[in-house]
Amino acid sequence: MFSIVTPSYRQLGWLNLCAASVADQKGVQLEHLVQDGGSGSEAERWAEARSVTWPGLKFATGNDAGMYDAINRGLARAGGEFCAYLNCDEQYLPGALRRVHACFEVLPEVDVLFADAHVVDAGGQYICTRRALLPQRIHTLVSNNLAILSCAMFFRRTILERDGLRFDPGSRAAGDALWILSLLEHGVRMGLCGFATSVFTDTGENLGSSAAALAENRRLFDSAPGWARVAAPLVVAHFRLRRLVHGHYVRTPLEYEIYTLDSPGKRVRFKVERSTGVWKLRR
Repeated sequence: MFSIVTPSYRQLGWLNLCAASVADQKGVQLEHLVQDGGSGSEAERWAEARSVTWPGLKFATGNDAGMYDAINRGLARAGGEFCAYLNCDEQYLPGALRRVHACFEVLPEVDVLFADAHVVDAGGQYICTRRALLPQRIHTLVSNNLAILSCAMFFRRTILERDGLRFDPGSRAAGDALWILSLLEHGVRMGLCGFATSVFTDTGENLGSSAAALAENRRLFDSAPGWARVAAPLVVAHFRLRRLVHGHYVRTPLEYEIYTLDSPGKRVRFKVERSTGVWKLRR
């Protein structure tokens, strides 16, 4: 079974799309653990109305210390063998979890899998595809650009029990990078799926574009060894070379189906003539 955790706070419009994309996953058992940061009665009414048609939805509310504290609270409730977290402005593609489960079956030695993700605008229109690479410590510290998007990370729950790998509740925006660094420090076995599972919506108001994110990323950069800070442009160039070698800049046609604000009850199909890997989060 999959346990999908979604931290939520006053984002019911986006949460509606996110939860729909989890609820229609086929071929796996799942629970969707929405951890709401005390949005109030409107959020509770939303959950009550949807729990009838989405029986896997489990809604909990209460004050928390931020997004990563909410994720930890959700993971503490998780009962699935495989876990992931999906923010309100993110979705899963059809059949994503079934394909991830097949990857874990083929790679029993791997505890964390990274997949590709499409980036779209608020209307669902394509921006780019972020293809995953295995992360490296120095690049994670100095680049301000993770090798993967969190909406396409999946892991066995055993790493939480065995290694105690929780997200840093004190982080407001850079908890993903800190968690990746913890995985590397603990020698957790990682692998790549090689296909897209998820969609990230660049709304223009994402947490990654906030002042808190900039400040935390700066602290990460400052914590890197001196030589790495000086050589940061070379580290980024090496990362881009890795992407080139892995074919991440090859443009190919693609299609994806997602829920949109204009179509919250039915997936909309989008066709892309030539995909791209170029994207900068709006600030």
